[in-house]
Order: sequence, then C-alpha cells, then structure tokens
Amino acid sequence: MTQAIPSTPADHDHTRVIERPDGCYWIDAETGEEYGPFDSLLAAIEDMEYNAESDYEPGETVEEAEDELGISDWIDPETGDPGAGFHPPAD
Repeated sequence: MTQAIPSTPADHDHTRVIERPDGCYWIDAETGEEYGPFDSLLAAIEDMEYNAESDYEPGETVEEAEDELGISDWIDPETGDPGAGFHPPAD
C-alpha cells in the first residue's frame, strides 16, 4: 500500500524538495539551508511542515489529534455536528 503525498500549500513557496541518490532533502529558499537526507519524499515534507511551536506530531492520526483537543468522536446523526461529550450507548 502506498501513502498519498500531501499537496504543498501555497505558503510553502519558500521551500523546495529535491531527491538525490542518498535520499530526499528540503531546502529553505530564503536562507539556503538544506535539511535531510530523508528516506522518502513524504518524510521530507513532514519534516518541512513541522513547527516546534505547534502540537503537531508527524504520524499522529486524526483521531489522536481530536482526542487531545477534546473533540467528541460521536457525530449526531440528526445535525451532523460532533456530540458534546455524549456518547450514545452501543446497540
């Protein structure tokens, strides 16, 4: 199974990802600083998008992030909104 490579947002115009025989690198176009090598293009992009000031952790699932934020995993079938901490009993 292959992983989809995320599209790069427009605000990342200051970076470039290149592939070399020893791995993938990303380059900050403003400073010219080079980061890598990474085993895959996806790993280079994840590192490029990493912000030490954020709570994002590479490889974190949506469910794990929602749990950290306290977002309910139950969706109200009538409104389509997340439940407010209420989990209906399982059938």
